[in-house]
Amino acid sequence: MSERGALSAFLAVSILVASLLGAQPVRADPVVTILDLPFRARAMRGPGSEVSLAVATSGLLPLARPKGLKGEVVEDVSLAVLWGDEGGAALTLADGKVATTLLGVEAIDGLAVSETPRGAVAGTRRATLGPLSAHLSDPVRPNASEFERAGTLTIRERQPVGMSADPKPVPIVTTAVTAGHGAAFALRRPIAILIDGRPVIVAVTAQEGGSALVVVGKPSAGLGKPSAEPGKPSAESTKSPAEPDKAWAILARSPVQAVGPGGQSLTLAAIGDVSKAGQPRIAAVAAPDGAGILQLWAYEAGALRLVGEATGYTTLSPGEGGADLSAVLDADGDGVAELALPVADRSALAILSLKDGIREVKRIPLPGLAAFGVAAIGHGPRTRLLVGLADGRVALISP
Repeated sequence: MSERGALSAFLAVSILVASLLGAQPVRADPVVTILDLPFRARAMRGPGSEVSLAVATSGLLPLARPKGLKGEVVEDVSLAVLWGDEGGAALTLADGKVATTLLGVEAIDGLAVSETPRGAVAGTRRATLGPLSAHLSDPVRPNASEFERAGTLTIRERQPVGMSADPKPVPIVTTAVTAGHGAAFALRRPIAILIDGRPVIVAVTAQEGGSALVVVGKPSAGLGKPSAEPGKPSAESTKSPAEPDKAWAILARSPVQAVGPGGQSLTLAAIGDVSKAGQPRIAAVAAPDGAGILQLWAYEAGALRLVGEATGYTTLSPGEGGADLSAVLDADGDGVAELALPVADRSALAILSLKDGIREVKRIPLPGLAAFGVAAIGHGPRTRLLVGLADGRVALISP
């Protein structure tokens, strides 16, 4: 090699080494693949759902299930369950890899039955939080041109039972909450959550010309305490109606939002501490004329307050009723959750930061239309997203 050629080669290598040493790490683009499943899926339930918890504790999977101080199963198993007419599967995440365990569809269908308890409106799912559950009941239809609604939100509370050598049935207190004059509950799955250490249920009401969010709970700070006498339920029937500390009621209601031709009632996307405010925020989607508007609500001082809006997103699903078309995740590991949900035409999945307003962090094109579920499994940078597509396939996203 000539001296000039050797010098050119030396300079090229030097530049390459300098570039590599000085290069900044580049964040990889999201990777989207299709899960290899022997069936077409039509339903999905994410971590924390009633079905995923039932599968995790049923013995169907060889999971190491951590126990609490009193032996109860800790409800943080990162497990998603999906199924179709020809089979089902449980998906778990370990060391950044997704493991698929095939399950018989009969087993999953049996576990999923509890989502719609006896007396609930067909196709709806109940909300659960520890010993508390809530479901929509008493179907009503104002007229033939309007959607079916529920006349009642039925709340059931399992009561503590004293120690005894003989088995005793668990007492349950049942309370029926109505939506108020001229209103009923829209067929949107309610969500139960703790706010200031107290259980509340967030639901959607429908009335002439629109829909609204409501927060249902017990007004007194002393509520939720078990009866002083073990084995006795703290039944509302033993108290005067004038005593608000034992009565479930609507604590707050948002302004009614009009629904025009082609529009639909509000849907609940998620509830969580997504804004560093130290309090859960309620993410909902309005569709006044069919177009999706993501709304962020705060429940403070007994009132609902709108704190942000962004157009172009949806949680309305054409798939099986009660589908969760959104998920909460902490993909960047900063301790503050983001929200993942489809864009308005369901052709892509958006990941939104809600810390300071609503800001889209990523938009990930999908190999089909999002249809029957969005779920996040895992924690931090190793989180994986699952999206059920309209053709029965399931997309796996490494965000």
